[in-house]
Amino acid sequence: MNPLPPPASRLWEASIRKLKYSTILRGSVVPSGAAFDGAAAAATGGDPVTLTPSLSVSSSTSNTIYQYEDGDDDIDSVLDDVDTDDDDVDEASLGEPSHSDQLLPSGDFYQGDLRGDLPHGAGKYLWTDGSILVEGEDGGEETRNDRSWVRTPSCMRAPTLPKPGKKQGETISKGHKNYELMLNLQLGIRHAVGRQSAPASLDLKSSAFDPKEKVWTRFPPEGSKHTPPHQSCDFRWKDYCPLVFRTLRKLFDVDPGDYMLSICGDDALLELSSPGKSGSFFYFTNDDKYMIKTMKKAEVKVLLRMLPAYYKHVRSFDNTLVTKFFGLHCVKITGAIQKKVRFVIMGNLFCSNYSIHRRFDLKGSSHGRTTDKPLDQIDETTTLKDLDLNFIFRLEGSWYEDFCRQVDKDCEFLEQERIMDYSLLVGVHFKDRCKDSSSPDNETTQTALEDEEKRKAPVKLGISMPSRVENVVKNPESESQLIGEPTGEFQDVILFFGIIDILQDYDISKKLEHAYKSMQYDPNSISAVDPKQYCKRFRDFIYRAFSEDVQ
Repeated sequence: MNPLPPPASRLWEASIRKLKYSTILRGSVVPSGAAFDGAAAAATGGDPVTLTPSLSVSSSTSNTIYQYEDGDDDIDSVLDDVDTDDDDVDEASLGEPSHSDQLLPSGDFYQGDLRGDLPHGAGKYLWTDGSILVEGEDGGEETRNDRSWVRTPSCMRAPTLPKPGKKQGETISKGHKNYELMLNLQLGIRHAVGRQSAPASLDLKSSAFDPKEKVWTRFPPEGSKHTPPHQSCDFRWKDYCPLVFRTLRKLFDVDPGDYMLSICGDDALLELSSPGKSGSFFYFTNDDKYMIKTMKKAEVKVLLRMLPAYYKHVRSFDNTLVTKFFGLHCVKITGAIQKKVRFVIMGNLFCSNYSIHRRFDLKGSSHGRTTDKPLDQIDETTTLKDLDLNFIFRLEGSWYEDFCRQVDKDCEFLEQERIMDYSLLVGVHFKDRCKDSSSPDNETTQTALEDEEKRKAPVKLGISMPSRVENVVKNPESESQLIGEPTGEFQDVILFFGIIDILQDYDISKKLEHAYKSMQYDPNSISAVDPKQYCKRFRDFIYRAFSEDVQ
C-alpha cells in the first residue's frame, strides 16, 4: 500500500471531514452516480462546502443517494476560486491514472484510481466509522474535475439479487450480549487490513510463519495515534502471522476493500443461535461471504503449527477442498474482565444465490452420526449426518476424476499433519423445487438465479456444480448402514462441498476418547481414531457416497 505524501494527505483528510460531518438532507435525493466536483472538496482546506449534483448523468437509474450540505453563504465564491485554480494546473504533470490502495493517517482507507496524488475516476472509501464512499466516473472527458463524491450507506447501495430461503443467525444489534465484541472485531479488521500493503510476492520467508510473529495494538475508546476513537470498551487486538494471511487473501483472490466492506461495513454480523459441538460460536457476514469462528487456544496452536504446510498445499492445488483461512486474530478485553477471544475468519462454503435445501456433514463413521431432530422438524438449516444420507451423488466423468484426485491430495495432507475428525460438508440445491411450486414466477426466479450464479464465477470443483443425485433405500440386512441401495430415481441438483473442521489433531484427549469408546462400541464406528485410520475410512466412505454419473 502506497503512503500518501503529506500535502495530499491533508487534502484528502479535509475532503473526507467535510463529507463525514456534513448534514444529510433527507428530503433532497439525487440520482445515484450523479457527478460531484471532487476537486472542490479536495482543495478548499478547512472551509465547509456544499456538494451539488451535476445533471449531466442520466437520471434513469433507480438508486438514490442523499445530498450533503454545510450551509456556507459564500460557497459560490469558494467554488469559483477552486475552479480558477484548477484550470491553471498542468495536466501533463499529473501523469497517467493508476490504481492504488491508500491508507490515510486517520485510518480511513481508499482503493481505486489515482491521478497524481488525488482520486481520479472510480474508487471507494471505507471510513473508520464503517461508512462507505463510492466514486464513479461521469462519462465525460477525463480531467482532474471529473470525480464524483457520493457517500452511500450500504442500505442505499444497489441491492444484490435476493437470496431465497431461510437465513441463519441472529442479527447482532445494540443490546446483544456480543455487540461490543462485534465492534471490537470490526475495528481490529479495519485497522489490520487497512494498514497493510499488498504483498509483493507469493513467496514467503520461513520467518513469516513463526508463531511469535504477531502484532498487538491497543484500542482505547478515546483513540490513539494509530487507532480511531470508538464507542466500545478498551481492548487490545492481536494479529497472528499477518503477512502470511495477507498473502493467503491475495492467493485466494480476495479484494482488500471488499473484504473490509463485508466484515466492517454498515451491516451487522449474524450469530448462529447455538454454539457448535466444540463450544465455538459462529458468525456470518451479512453478505454470506465469510464465516467467523471463535477458537480454543489449542486450535490456534494447531493452525499456527500447520500453517507452513497449509500454505504450500493451497498454493499447489487450486482445486483444494480444504477450508480457506483469511485471518487469525485475538481480542483481549482490558480492565477487570481480562477476557480473551480468539477467532479465525474463513470462507463460507454456501455463499450463493441458490438456496441450500439439504446439508450433510459426512465423516465415514456411524456411531452417533444421525440428526437428533424428528423428521417433521428437519428443514434446510438442519445439518444431517452420515446415517441420514439418502442419496448417492453422481458427478460427470471429468469432474469425478478431479474430485477423487483432490480428495486424495487433501487427505494425504491432513494425515501428514496428524489431523483427524474432519468432515466433508455438502450442500444440495434441488433444481426442481421451484418448478414444482404453483407460482409461475418461481421458474423465472430459478432461471435468474442460475444466470446470476454463472455471471459471478465459473463452475469450480465444489462450487455451484450441476450434478445429479440418485435416491437410495436402506437395506436392514446390509452389514453397513452408511450407504443404501440405489433405486434408479434421479434428481437434478447444484452441489457445494468442501472439507471442514481441519484443526483437530490426535492429541491426548482424542486418544483417551478412543480408548474409552472402544470398550463400549465397535472401534471402527467411532470418530476418534488415529489420523491414518481416519483418512482411509473417510476416503472409502466418500468414494461410495460419490460416483461417476454414467448416462
